[in-house]
Amino acid sequence: MGEARLLTREEALRLGSPQWKHACHVLLYAPCPGRLFGKFPLRYAILMQMRFDGRLGFPGGFVDPEDVSLEEGLSRELHEELGPAAALLQVTEQDHLSACTSEKPQRVVAHFYIKQLSLEELQALEEKATQAKDHGLEVMGLLRVPLYTLRDGVGGLPAFLTNTFIGNAREQLIHSLDTLQLVPREQLQKAVNMAQKRP
Repeated sequence: MGEARLLTREEALRLGSPQWKHACHVLLYAPCPGRLFGKFPLRYAILMQMRFDGRLGFPGGFVDPEDVSLEEGLSRELHEELGPAAALLQVTEQDHLSACTSEKPQRVVAHFYIKQLSLEELQALEEKATQAKDHGLEVMGLLRVPLYTLRDGVGGLPAFLTNTFIGNAREQLIHSLDTLQLVPREQLQKAVNMAQKRP
């Protein structure tokens, strides 16, 4: 992927087609009070997906020319990838966190959204995802991001961050965890450092 440039939503919208393609993805999360093995607080449930190419990413995709808005395009993609429960999601302009451009291999404006749900809403998405049009095709399945670090200092978030992510999804995840303070900053930095040390 080429070097990315950060933009405001307004700046990004000025980059029109056919020169630029717009893609929208969303981090869906919910407070999750549980504890792994009764010891490690889960804090939040964050959904990501295993893509058709074996990489991890967030739900969403390219906005079609016939989509009236970025959010309408994102809504259509969420319905295709997450199934019928996605109809209840109302991702709005206020949920837009960032936009960045990349010119290689093609000119893309990547819009990133964050949406908090209740744990019940998130679980409904998980349960109905197998009914989605793209399940088993573009999307191999949903998964939750482990926000804890096990006693060995590697298991959990540090190990998760060593996976292969599409585009800048890894950076979007880390930025979101920090911005929303879903993981204490010191613990997040240790996880990132540990992931960078692993082969």
